Amino acid sequence: MEREKFGSRLGFILVSAGCAIGLGNVWKFPYLCGEYGGAAFILIYLCFLLMLGIPVLVCEFAIGRCSRQSVATGFEKLEPAGGHFHWMKWIGILGCYLLMMFYTMVGGWMLYYCWRSLRGEFMGASTEYVTGAFNSMLADAPTMIFWTLLVCVACFAVCAMGLKNGIEKVSKVMMAALLMIMLVMAVHSVLMDGAEAGLRFYLIPDFKKMVENGIGNVVFGALSQSFFTLSIGIGAMMIFGSYMPKERSLTGEAISITVLDTSVALMAGFIIIPSCFAFGIEPGSGPSLVFITLPNIFAQMAGGAVWSALFFLFLSFAALTTIIAVFENLISFNIDLFGWSRKKSVLVCAAAIMVLSMPCVLGFNLLSGIAPLGQGTTIMDFEDFIVSNNLLPLGSLGYVLFCTRRNGWGWMNFLKEANAGEGIHFPAGLKWYVSYCIPLIILIIYLKGYYDMFKGGSTLRLVGWMAVALCFLAFVFASACTMGKKAKR
Repeated sequence: MEREKFGSRLGFILVSAGCAIGLGNVWKFPYLCGEYGGAAFILIYLCFLLMLGIPVLVCEFAIGRCSRQSVATGFEKLEPAGGHFHWMKWIGILGCYLLMMFYTMVGGWMLYYCWRSLRGEFMGASTEYVTGAFNSMLADAPTMIFWTLLVCVACFAVCAMGLKNGIEKVSKVMMAALLMIMLVMAVHSVLMDGAEAGLRFYLIPDFKKMVENGIGNVVFGALSQSFFTLSIGIGAMMIFGSYMPKERSLTGEAISITVLDTSVALMAGFIIIPSCFAFGIEPGSGPSLVFITLPNIFAQMAGGAVWSALFFLFLSFAALTTIIAVFENLISFNIDLFGWSRKKSVLVCAAAIMVLSMPCVLGFNLLSGIAPLGQGTTIMDFEDFIVSNNLLPLGSLGYVLFCTRRNGWGWMNFLKEANAGEGIHFPAGLKWYVSYCIPLIILIIYLKGYYDMFKGGSTLRLVGWMAVALCFLAFVFASACTMGKKAKR
């Protein structure tokens, strides 16, 4: 069966960017900018994005486009006889399923808050009411289940319509709406009385704050954010490379997607930071920022119900474009592995995700007593930890090794595919950097992530989890880097 292709270059860029643009762009990036010195942090972040994010994204796209397969079968098609990189597919498959086991729920939160905002529920509400509204939502299992399932049904319905007629068309509309809403809200936020202090906080380099937080922490924060922002490592982007024609080189397309992703993150800062300062509220991070701090701000604004609904609609589009993109990966796994029709794969995947999402949903209410990573943690924290701290970095390591090692696809094959077509070419002189420096950076991110997660606990607990990290790492090297007896280049 002939592989589907995008109807246009714009469709490819918007769908791929939609996958990369997620909720982390909105509530994490602006907070990190303010916390770590504003423009100084942004400059370091952009440098790491260029040094790390774009090369790994090009590797993932190249494997997808050359194999015309998803991560489920792409490695088998390209690796030499006796190679072992095909074991990397399980990182991609497991990563996509685990990501959707909690991300669908978070997408449901966004839709629910958009609905509550349209009803004007938070207008004139007290701080206590807004805070209690988020906690009561988490405790309400039927409500959480309904909105999670609604997200699943809506996004799988889009995927059922196919690549061009469903995913590409819908993503174009949502991305265009997302960018338009962000622009309108950013202009409104910047023009508010008192916003000037927020702009200074956000845009003027504060090297004193960098020193206070520790230059090493700031650099590592920028490094980690640049790595995770593009959704690389679990094949979520590889699938769109498999749908891409050969008219354009991959480096130029990766840069376009990265610029769009970064622009959304920067624009989110222009929406959130000035608004917080205009109303004398210190910016927070995570759920408290999005579901408590900002609704309190909207409650005080003239026309706050409209701005609140627009904001959560924007967040919903950011979440849904990512969910649709990853759902397409899940569907393609079955099509590539078992030769199923799209319709059959959609039905099976939809049923599976609806069931697999329930532990995370119930982890905030009926199963709230389960704390997988220690007191105060939830099932969602555990699933996110496995994906973000393990599968994303290890999967990215596998892509880089596969594209540079003789027992993998090999550097020359990668370079030929990456530079096919018009546009910016990937520099051949970067072989040593991609082969050795990027894997070293990924290993540092991986091990530092474990250290940061468990450094507050007992020494024994930290040692235990670091041992788990090293076992994961040993698995990747054993399965991906072992020389096959027949592997020759």
